[in-house]
Amino acid sequence: MADEKSTGPGAARFLTTYDEDEHAQAVVFHLVLEFHPGVTYTRRELMLELGGGGGPGYIGFDAGQRALRELVGAGLLHPIGEDEMVRPTRAAVRCFELTDRDF
Repeated sequence: MADEKSTGPGAARFLTTYDEDEHAQAVVFHLVLEFHPGVTYTRRELMLELGGGGGPGYIGFDAGQRALRELVGAGLLHPIGEDEMVRPTRAAVRCFELTDRDF
C-alpha cells in the first residue's frame, strides 16, 4: 500500500483514496455545523468554500460532492432539495455538540 512507505519521523505520508474521502467528509461535516444555525450554505456556496482556489488545505469540488453524497447517505445531512440548501440533521447537530467540546 502507498501509505506503508512512511518510515521514521518527518517522512511523507501518502493517503489512500479512502483516507482522502474520510477527510473530505470530516471537513464538510465540520464546515456545515461550525456556525449552525446562524449560517446555512447552499450547495454552490459550500463547493466554493471547499474549493478555495485550489490552495493547500482545501478539498476541491469533486471531493466535496462525494462527501455531501456520503453524509446524506449516512443520515448526517438532509437530502438537498430544490432550494439547494445544505442542512444537518438533528442527530448530526447533537453529535457535533457532544464531540466538539473541551473537557
